Amino acid sequence: MLTVNKVSKGFGHKLLFKELSLRMNYGERLGLVGPNGAGKTTLFSIILQQIESDSGGIEIERGVRIGYLPQESVPSGDETILELAAGITPEIAALYDILRTNPNPDSQKRIDATEQFIEHEGHSLEARAKSILAGLAFRESDFEKPTHTLSGGWVMRAHLARLLVMQPDLLMLDEPTNHLDLETLTWFQEQLRNYRGAILTISHDRAFLNNICNGIIEIRHKNLHRYQGNFDDYLREKAHRDAQYAAAYANQQREIAHLETFVARFRAKANKASQAQSRLKQLEKMERLEAPETEERGIHFKFPQPPRSGQRIATLENVRQAYGDHLVYDALNLRIEKGERIVLVGPNGAGKSTLLKILADLVPIQGGLCERGHNVSIGYFSQQRVEVLDLKRSVLDEARERMNSPLSDQEVRNLLGAFLFRGDDVYKKVEVLSGGEKSRLALVKLLLAPPNFLLLDEPTTHLDLASIDALIQALRDYAGTICFVSHDVHFIRAIANRTFHINAGKLTPYAGDYDYYLNKSGLTSEKSGLIAGLANARPPEQRANENSTKVSAKERRRREAEARQAVSQARQKQEHKIKTLELEMLALEAEQAEISLKLEDPKTYEDAGIAVKINRRAAEIAEQLAKKSVAWETAVEAFPSKS
Repeated sequence: MLTVNKVSKGFGHKLLFKELSLRMNYGERLGLVGPNGAGKTTLFSIILQQIESDSGGIEIERGVRIGYLPQESVPSGDETILELAAGITPEIAALYDILRTNPNPDSQKRIDATEQFIEHEGHSLEARAKSILAGLAFRESDFEKPTHTLSGGWVMRAHLARLLVMQPDLLMLDEPTNHLDLETLTWFQEQLRNYRGAILTISHDRAFLNNICNGIIEIRHKNLHRYQGNFDDYLREKAHRDAQYAAAYANQQREIAHLETFVARFRAKANKASQAQSRLKQLEKMERLEAPETEERGIHFKFPQPPRSGQRIATLENVRQAYGDHLVYDALNLRIEKGERIVLVGPNGAGKSTLLKILADLVPIQGGLCERGHNVSIGYFSQQRVEVLDLKRSVLDEARERMNSPLSDQEVRNLLGAFLFRGDDVYKKVEVLSGGEKSRLALVKLLLAPPNFLLLDEPTTHLDLASIDALIQALRDYAGTICFVSHDVHFIRAIANRTFHINAGKLTPYAGDYDYYLNKSGLTSEKSGLIAGLANARPPEQRANENSTKVSAKERRRREAEARQAVSQARQKQEHKIKTLELEMLALEAEQAEISLKLEDPKTYEDAGIAVKINRRAAEIAEQLAKKSVAWETAVEAFPSKS
């Protein structure tokens, strides 16, 4: 249905990609990935014929309908939300207006309008649009509102509803999850899983790509690489391909060095000149592999650590908070200690973002106590934070404005580079940045001069995979306290060490990370844990404590002894696992050393079959060592404490 044939595109002296080719068939769901600036959105624009390629072309089968959702800046006008979602033309809108304003069923005008409305399938369009709008969290009372009265995120949802009503043959989505809450995202993913057409999507959401895609295409180093399966499959296959290519390149470089040494040594000797000439011709005819293209080196920026705080960070006692008649919290109690990294989970509308704002003192409370600890300074990040940026400043000047301690321009630029402000980008005016770039700049400002208590509301929105990893590393090095809301399970698992579940104004604390919460709450899906409304408001550890007051002291001591024994057994099991992994890694490293010696021996290459087997085994060992190293690190991090 879609063919991209050797398409190249550059802007000025910068070449984005060269001779990209892609064939997409009906029913395929492809995720387009790659670092920011690689040209993903540009490729979309070329396919949509919004811009021209420098060379190559696009072929689309006759009759194929394409629906496109851009990342930002979709138009909104005077049409109602329902009219936009239903794709209602002015003619259908006029008929709809007659039916709405003329209640007399015997009116000839209404009868004629009804017949024409049915002929244009107006009823089915409207019914389907209402159902989809409801799935995207619109209320029925919103349907008649003009779209220009909506915020940008809700306009995006209305346009997304229009695409789902249209059911185009090819659905092209650029970061569709940015403006969706978790409940809506779960509904949307189900719609896409049942979608009959083909899907091509740009996304930095790992879970979304895993749930939707049956193929991944990556723009990397100006080329297009295709992988079967979802995002996790892509990561595994990419690592395997890279290891194979690196081994083949290293093998060829050793062969070249050996031949060049022979030629240089013997070309001047009469009895060896013919052999030297033969090897020289062999070098000239050799199809040389290009050096492996390494990923850009990660930036490890050590940003200034926050000032020390007291042990108690924040205390809420019997807090009551409401927006008008809508009661959010009543008798809310909470205590946050120094060093905790708390993730707030629960269904949409439960009050997670409101709790962050209460802690940040951004919304008033109607009762109770909200108290900060000694020397606690707060930094709050939300999508509204971008509004405090000075639009007339450059990116670099805006970043430096935040600093309370002297840092060099290079140190500031290092962190800006980690969040994709590289080269001359740091001299751009803030006013020309996209919404995502402004969001990233706001994060940079927090990290350059961080307070000791960070409150983060969906901090990974608009960030690509590399930037999310950079943020994770920065927050792991951060010595302060964090409380955050996120729908990115990868980010949550990397940061959180405590979990608070919020539902209908009730807060349930879990004394462990996200996986601990899933286990204790009996939830089987990692995504469902973010939006679930649990029936039992008390965590298992709290119920256990309550039950312990009803048993004898002897029984309590017995239970405590059993708990200590369980911890000891867990430690022994984990110790055995760690030692086993270490022994396996040592064995692989020894074999790797032997293979390296063989690869350095010119005799190895006398038999091409043996050389190929050795290189294949070298690639397998490299892959196994990488996996076991990750497993070892995970096992060490999960080692049970003695307490």
